[in-house]
Amino acid sequence: MVLDLTPAQARRLRAQTQLLGGSDLGPAEVVARGVALQGQDLPAVLRAVALRSRPGTSLDDVRDAVDAGLLVRSWPMRSTLFLTTPAHLRVLLAATGERIVRATALRRRHLGLDDRTLARAGEVARAALDQAPRTRAELLAEWEAAGIATAAGRGYHLLMHLAVTGLLHWGRFDAGRTQQLVEASAGTGGTADAEDSDHTAAMVAIVRSFIASRAPVSLEDLAWWTKLPKALLRGYAARLEDLVEVTVAGRPAYLLEELLPSAPPPRTGVRLVPGFDEWLLGYSDRSLVATPAALEAVVPGGNGVFRPAILLDGVVVGTWLPARPPARPGPEIHLVGDVTAATARAIDRAIARWPHD
Repeated sequence: MVLDLTPAQARRLRAQTQLLGGSDLGPAEVVARGVALQGQDLPAVLRAVALRSRPGTSLDDVRDAVDAGLLVRSWPMRSTLFLTTPAHLRVLLAATGERIVRATALRRRHLGLDDRTLARAGEVARAALDQAPRTRAELLAEWEAAGIATAAGRGYHLLMHLAVTGLLHWGRFDAGRTQQLVEASAGTGGTADAEDSDHTAAMVAIVRSFIASRAPVSLEDLAWWTKLPKALLRGYAARLEDLVEVTVAGRPAYLLEELLPSAPPPRTGVRLVPGFDEWLLGYSDRSLVATPAALEAVVPGGNGVFRPAILLDGVVVGTWLPARPPARPGPEIHLVGDVTAATARAIDRAIARWPHD
């Protein structure tokens, strides 16, 4: 008989697998466990890692892991920035890089980025990064000096293309805490044969980590997150000896044997997550954790900018921003619907205790 989890049980189990209550892990271990965390908003992903790490972990601790080369930021999936490990970046780009290059071909044509321009941009970038890491502004200036225009989105697309094809990625921070571009280590990027045993084993391990760090998840979640074919991902999942198929309110989902709850998971109370957090962005279907009204509050107008969210037992009940004197002398809280007075006080306490700034 297949175990059927209620939505509440699924959310509470996800709170455990997503480490929303923290853990005994260091920042690099947190990211390695989760494969990759959404990273287009750099301060937000640093906070996402810190809140999942051992107590007392600061944003500087996460930056230190980046400076040590344990973590990098690049475009391994969906033409979207993620914070990940060098090893995971190599495996993911081997699986997705060629697909991303094909998917963005029309955009390159619109931007006037032909093969000759891409090759020249790569030569300039490699020469510059051979000397020292470069900030985005510095590398774009190098391209402009070489006669390669970077306005109107061309600079961003050049960075993404050269990262996806394995030339560079975001690495260490400079003295002003600006993340710099560095030359990627050998073997990052490229393509892989789906039948290659080493690549297959690495992708099976990534699928297992995705499930372990976000379960319960569906095949659709995994396909949306990676943008890889369902048939391919289903084959990887089938190689997991400890895979357990369950349902969440009647819909198929994956767990691992070690995650099967021996007792109903406890309520999680009030939790805060930063913008662009995997609590929402790790899944194709967000209805388990947010109503349409809540999603509109978190992503107003569907503009792609995910605000920090307030969770009550895993459900989004509002958005929040910490105090930023003098412009914002107190925190901003926007609730979706009504909450009890006790919940309102708990939200105030959680924001006052928020340590990740």
